[in-house]
Amino acid sequence: MDTETSPEQHDPSDEYDKERDERARVQLRVIQESLEDVGVALPKGSDDPADWLYLYRRSRILVRDADLPRVLDALEGRGEVDSALVNGVTRVVVQTDEELPAVLADLDRRLGPGVATPDHVLYVTAKGTCCPATEPLEPPGTAPLPAVNTVTTDGAGVFVSVVDTGWYADAATSPLTPWLAGVTGDPEVIDPANIHPYGGHGTFIAGAVRCQAPSAEVRVEGFLPKGGAVYESDIVVQLCEALALGPDIISLSAGARTRGDRPLVGFEVFWSNFLSQVSGTVLVAAAGNDSTRAPFWPAAFPWTIGVGAIDAAGNRSSYSNFGSWVDVYALGDDQVNAFPVGDYVAHEPPFVGQQRSFKGLAQWSGTSFATPVVAGMIAARMSRSGLSARLAADELLAEARANAIRGVGPVL
Repeated sequence: MDTETSPEQHDPSDEYDKERDERARVQLRVIQESLEDVGVALPKGSDDPADWLYLYRRSRILVRDADLPRVLDALEGRGEVDSALVNGVTRVVVQTDEELPAVLADLDRRLGPGVATPDHVLYVTAKGTCCPATEPLEPPGTAPLPAVNTVTTDGAGVFVSVVDTGWYADAATSPLTPWLAGVTGDPEVIDPANIHPYGGHGTFIAGAVRCQAPSAEVRVEGFLPKGGAVYESDIVVQLCEALALGPDIISLSAGARTRGDRPLVGFEVFWSNFLSQVSGTVLVAAAGNDSTRAPFWPAAFPWTIGVGAIDAAGNRSSYSNFGSWVDVYALGDDQVNAFPVGDYVAHEPPFVGQQRSFKGLAQWSGTSFATPVVAGMIAARMSRSGLSARLAADELLAEARANAIRGVGPVL
């Protein structure tokens, strides 16, 4: 484990939730088993993986193309280009025995903070809780099916790209989830005898979009199939590929805490060189489930729509991140939607080892699922009004601010 100075310094006297910490350790193991070369940055004074500040790719850094010559010069022969990625950002391999945070601290001193950054890990899990905030549950016998918009034409002519774990195609023909008919995507490999952690996440999210916009064209990209995690350098390339398909709305239920809470440089380049050049397209992103006001990226960018979670009574969910950077809150608690048919073994406390059997529906909570609610509402507004996604989103956010709840914020 690597230590690094952070605004969140470890205090051994702090009270902490042992169950929450164990969930963080379990989630970290899932990510490290799924992605090669994951490094863990800890605050000074801690050797507990549950305290991790951010996750990154060992021996790799990201650099804006304009800064590449001086970064390579400062590395004094220890760095070489690994991949040019997309126009504007390059991945550099660092050949050194030093831990990467120490290399970056040296580059900060010599070149300025943030000129070189980690290749962060983005994930559908967040420290201590998940995004989702719970593991999938078997819906209780009395659980109602999701409320599907009865205006069946809502979303017509709108294309929503769900960037997630992939698509469970059987959901499109299941009599339990007729609202998913016609959805497409990259197939997610599901073992019905042992559904993997975060399996079905993208399918559930597609269902949440369709419940708001029944006629929207929805495609689920399988960009996070490995433990619900992906390196920043990889997802930026994949987002450019998704953008090339011409979506009106991109729904992203993943993100990361970062070194020094600085913005993700790969996403800064994605915005400035790609997304900003496509008039009207919006990125809707989950605010994360750390229960903190610290920024969670990319949701914290001013050009995204960052979505936090509330419960059915309108209270901010205890797990949801919050703060002025969160644009809107929507229902994230106890949603019911599509899920693969098969068996799942819980791997997080207090339910470790519990067997769960799914028939095509699940109950799940998290800012992951509040996000597609907002994406679907934008799609429905677009088809009703003829507005672009950006203008439709602006109208919805104005309504959310008018309906703001004290102690929560703007709500839809």
